Amino acid sequence: METPAGQQPFYALGHSEKELQRLSRQGQLLGPFTRQLFKEAGISRGMRVLDVGCGSGDVAFLAADLVGLSGEVVGVDRERTAVDWANARAHRRGTRNLHFIEGDPAEMEFDQQFDAIVGRLVLMYYPDPVDTIRKLMRHVRPEGLIVFQELDLENARSLPVAPLFERSVGWIKQTLSATGARIQLGLELYPVFLAAGLPGPSMRVDALIGGGPQCPAYELVAEVVQSLLPVMEKLKIATAAEVGISTLVQRMRDEVVTLGGVVRSAGFIGAWSRKQHSD
Repeated sequence: METPAGQQPFYALGHSEKELQRLSRQGQLLGPFTRQLFKEAGISRGMRVLDVGCGSGDVAFLAADLVGLSGEVVGVDRERTAVDWANARAHRRGTRNLHFIEGDPAEMEFDQQFDAIVGRLVLMYYPDPVDTIRKLMRHVRPEGLIVFQELDLENARSLPVAPLFERSVGWIKQTLSATGARIQLGLELYPVFLAAGLPGPSMRVDALIGGGPQCPAYELVAEVVQSLLPVMEKLKIATAAEVGISTLVQRMRDEVVTLGGVVRSAGFIGAWSRKQHSD
């Protein structure tokens, strides 16, 4: 399941301080979904966990809470900016059971194996998710957990159709697809796990849904649009004038409220399985 036409994905959202702050706000919204996924999968006290593509650290902090002081979490990211940011957050919090390091865990070696490998919205940026999972599996002990939560952007929609919300989601889809990201990898996780040599995973799907002025989906969509806007313009998908980022949230909100409608975010699909002894 390589990226089509051999295209090498790049992370269009970037790693600026503003983007890392956005990731943390997004992490707060997705936290309950990821926590439930980890609990159902079996992440528990005393486990040693590897967080792949840790970004600003929110998934690692969540895992650290579940494993407790008797456990350990190692977050890894290819971007030094993200690693430094996450370590600073851990220092401020006084969190003692996790640390963050720079690198690609699919290519790294560790002193000892992990009880679980986790990641959120990270496999979608690898050129070959199957090969990536195969490489990561060497870091997990026999019967250890593999747990990933990935995107289904086709899940995002409005009813009745709110044109600006739909257009904004369309900009995100076009930009991520054009940069090589897999915008429906969540739905591909079952065959990806099988192709990597894992037993068929258990799965769950979560999404934000709501209407009225307080629905968080407006901010979620608008902030992703803002982070992607430089790439959108470069790829001629949308212009800054067309997007009108300073008022985008309010215009989406007003439109949906006027329609008396509802919006649904992308689906966040989790899958988990255990490495077999024969691997």
